[in-house]
Amino acid sequence: MELPIYQVDAFSSGVFAGNPAAICPLESWLPAETMQSIAAENNLAETAYFVKTGDRYHLRWFTPAVEVDLCGHATLASAYVIFRLLDTAADVVRFDTLSGELVVTKEGERLSMDFPARPAEAVRPCPGLVQALGGSPKQVLASRDYLVVYETEEEIHALTPDMTALCSIDRFAVIVTAPSSTPGVDFVSRFFAPSQGVPEDPVTGSAHCTLIPYWAQRLGKTELVARQVSKRGGTLFCALRGERVGIAGEAALYLRGSIEF
Repeated sequence: MELPIYQVDAFSSGVFAGNPAAICPLESWLPAETMQSIAAENNLAETAYFVKTGDRYHLRWFTPAVEVDLCGHATLASAYVIFRLLDTAADVVRFDTLSGELVVTKEGERLSMDFPARPAEAVRPCPGLVQALGGSPKQVLASRDYLVVYETEEEIHALTPDMTALCSIDRFAVIVTAPSSTPGVDFVSRFFAPSQGVPEDPVTGSAHCTLIPYWAQRLGKTELVARQVSKRGGTLFCALRGERVGIAGEAALYLRGSIEF
């Protein structure tokens, strides 16, 4: 069997930055075990697969270890492949996913995604979480993921988490965040999900489903600019829209090819 594959750097205007995702358009679904094996072979944070049905697409995402219920950068990358290569006349793409309908719209050079908001609430952290992260966080909240708030951007850069210890936490992943020290950027973050096969994700759209409600309330504004300060890094243009969030960014095609098995 031969399948097309594209690798796209999401949340970046050029290659070698942002978050790389592998995208595999399918005529029909492969067995889940096969899709998981391909994702493990790709060894990227996410491999996305989609099947067109009428004027919509059914979209699924896999880390090297598991299928996940929501992924931002691989959704952006999937829409980029459709807009640039598969349906160049389209300006809106509608995906059916485990998190419901996700809509991606062209906005100039950016692609804007409409995602569900996942506000976090204050919680008691599980034993060992703060020690595994390091530093001195000011607040711990949680939704799907822990949201751990620090005072300064410098603290976020300095963190060197114990990934083995983080594998035992009782949430899907950990987001760490702080106000940005860069003019024009509102907040920064990093994202750790070692138990899901992703020790540190370069740029995480789904994390901003939680980050946007938090920072919108804290800063008293609904339009925000975010920077994920991983080694590769990426910029996200964010909006709070009631129970939904807007997450926008650019993308760049790194490669196209085929998988044979």
